[in-house]
Amino acid sequence: MDRDALLRELCHYRSPFPEEEAYARRGCQALRFSEGCYHREGPGLHVTASTWVINPGGTATLLLLHRKIGGWFQPGGHADGEKNVLQVAIRECCEETGLPQSALRVLTPRIFDVDIHRVPERRREPEHHHLDIRFLLETDDRLPLQGNLESLEIRWVPLHGVRVYNHSRSLHRLVAKTREWLRQQRRGHTQA
Repeated sequence: MDRDALLRELCHYRSPFPEEEAYARRGCQALRFSEGCYHREGPGLHVTASTWVINPGGTATLLLLHRKIGGWFQPGGHADGEKNVLQVAIRECCEETGLPQSALRVLTPRIFDVDIHRVPERRREPEHHHLDIRFLLETDDRLPLQGNLESLEIRWVPLHGVRVYNHSRSLHRLVAKTREWLRQQRRGHTQA
């Protein structure tokens, strides 16, 4: 998904969650007026991309205990100049989990979720905001997870238990959207 495709999707994005729709509108404006948003330096929103990885049964998701932030999150990271956000999301997932790209299956190439969150000031980095573009992926939950130095731990978490690890509205929204996506998939298979 290149810059033009992302801009189109964000500018026409609809969500049953009002805050998410507002994030998409703000992201649309940022992409439209700031070429620098794909880089972590500078003011304004920084584009990041992440993966919401579920197991084949759709019962669990992959969460990482982030070393710098000290909380449980989905795999993801900065675009660092790369404008294909789906590729950024996959790259970050592979780096942070140790899974090979061939083990990941993109369930939909469209944006699964949009979030904007504040990142507090740290050492050499001023406070800033991330425009996180999220994609839905699947992988076998029996594969070994190697991780890297960014994470203290990687774990498969049952969807019903995600709130124990991270109680943010953002992850609650991802769980709700996953359940709805799975319902639609099952409904589609029974009608076929």
